Amino acid sequence: MPGTASLADQSQCYFIFFVLNLRSYRLFKLSNMRPYILAENHWKTVKETEYEVAILPWGACEAHNYHLPYGTDIIEADNVAAEAARIAWEKGEKVIVLPTIPFGVNTGQFDVRLDMNMNPSTQLAVLRDVVEVLNRQGIYKLIILNSHGGNDFRTMIRELGLQFPNMFLASCNWFHAVDQKEFFDNKDDHAGEMETSVILHLRPELVRPLSEAGDGAAKKFRMSAIREGWAWAERKWLQVTKDTGVGDPRKASAEKGARYFKAVSEKVANFFVEVAKADRNDLYV
Repeated sequence: MPGTASLADQSQCYFIFFVLNLRSYRLFKLSNMRPYILAENHWKTVKETEYEVAILPWGACEAHNYHLPYGTDIIEADNVAAEAARIAWEKGEKVIVLPTIPFGVNTGQFDVRLDMNMNPSTQLAVLRDVVEVLNRQGIYKLIILNSHGGNDFRTMIRELGLQFPNMFLASCNWFHAVDQKEFFDNKDDHAGEMETSVILHLRPELVRPLSEAGDGAAKKFRMSAIREGWAWAERKWLQVTKDTGVGDPRKASAEKGARYFKAVSEKVANFFVEVAKADRNDLYV
């Protein structure tokens, strides 16, 4: 029949074109894999790379006022760790970002629906297992990138430092890296202007209209010593805030979030670089 062969040839050409494009797409995706993100890499790459520092982002899964997602701390941890690691990697430092731990200490939020709590004792057990792997495999520097105010790793680092004397263990709070006052009108403790701006920058599709947000008003302790900061007690969250937020989010913007995220990532990256370059046996001046 006239045209049968040409139709078959055309179909074959389409098939070859599809295969070549699929192969190109796969190669493109492979080329876009970030060498500093463990979850995106393969054993072929990992076994041939001498990493200097492991980064363990640690977040929390909890309510963030009415307008931000429960995964806010996780999203922030993922993105700050990745961007800071990119900057450090491009400066020649072999850092590797481990998968983010999604649960944090939320003992004071026990009555907030689906706020997921991981007790400090459980955190210590998880951290010990991670440190044991790194120590066994000769990656002797670990930075915990903390993304949740309820997490405090200092006592754990002290305990694990005795058990693993070859390890350099450190933690940092990315949200303390730069002064919020340089970027925002209102101080943010939880789901306020800073966090709302950051998520508007990173994941705007997850942010509900700010008209739906609570004002983030929060009560303070009656005891002056706690208000002054030299005494401490845990806050019972729903006795402190009616919307789970602590800080007014209503002046937040994606533009503010982008500037703040850039400044934070660069500051955190500098810490990664300093740790990567440091001699574990000569840390003090």
